[in-house]
Formats: sequence, C-alpha cells, structure tokens
Amino acid sequence: MSEARPPLPPFTRDTAIQKVRLAEDGWNSRDPQRVSLAYTPDSLWRNRAAFVKGRERIVEFLEGKWTREQEYRLIKELWAFTGNRIAVRFAYEWHDDSGNWFRSYGNENWAFDENGLMFERHASINDLPIREDERLFHWPQGRRPDDHPSLSELGL
Repeated sequence: MSEARPPLPPFTRDTAIQKVRLAEDGWNSRDPQRVSLAYTPDSLWRNRAAFVKGRERIVEFLEGKWTREQEYRLIKELWAFTGNRIAVRFAYEWHDDSGNWFRSYGNENWAFDENGLMFERHASINDLPIREDERLFHWPQGRRPDDHPSLSELGL
C-alpha cells in the first residue's frame, strides 16, 4: 500500500495553500525524519548548489542545515499552482554559530505524485545579513502562530 500525504493533486487554490502551510509546519519542526516523510523515497532535490536524492540523503542534508542555521523560523507563501505542481516563495531567519543573523529569501518549485508526496523540489535561495534588531520572525521555535503576519503582510 502506498503512503498518502493529503491534500492530493490535482490542487485547488485552497488545497495548494493547505499543502504549503503543512510544508512550512514540517520545516519549522526542524525534525529531519518528519520532514523527509513528505517526499517520495527517491525524491530529487536541488537546494542552492546541492543536489540530493532520496529520503536518507534528505535527512542528512536537513541535519546539517539545522546545525548551521540556528533558531530557524520559516514562512512560506503560495505563488502559483496547477495540477500536481506548486510554486512557493519563502523567507526564513536564522543565525550562525557566531551569532550572525540572516534572512534567507527563496523560491521553490514542487512536483507531487498521485499520493501527495513530493518527488521533485527545486530551491533557489539568497541570504541577506541582518542585525538582530531587524528580525521579524519572533514566535517560539516550532509552528508559526496562525495570527502571525504572512510574507505579504510583512512586506517581504
């Protein structure tokens, strides 16, 4: 029996927004095993200049990411969707082990199989150094509160 991760394609505006929020919630958990289950066992990723294939490599990639990117907080927003594809824009804030803060901006293109598992992910990301007093994402680690402003509401 195949795994299923609703909502399933083909996406409507509402189900695409739901899928984006579920992805954001997973990534904000900073739990590599949990996050990896949203992807097919042989999922292909491009993340910046890294090319990753399969859940095991995804877990390794995310473990390294969240070791480097401390106090990670992410907001994702739907950009476009059609059929089994979703495009998102996102921003996240984090600091390195020297206490330098960054806001990372990016875009992702996602493709899903019939069970709602992502089989392809392309991420382009740029890092902007910020001062700690320029941070905008202050919720406690974990899921972004429902009443926290979106990227558009923050003007990002």
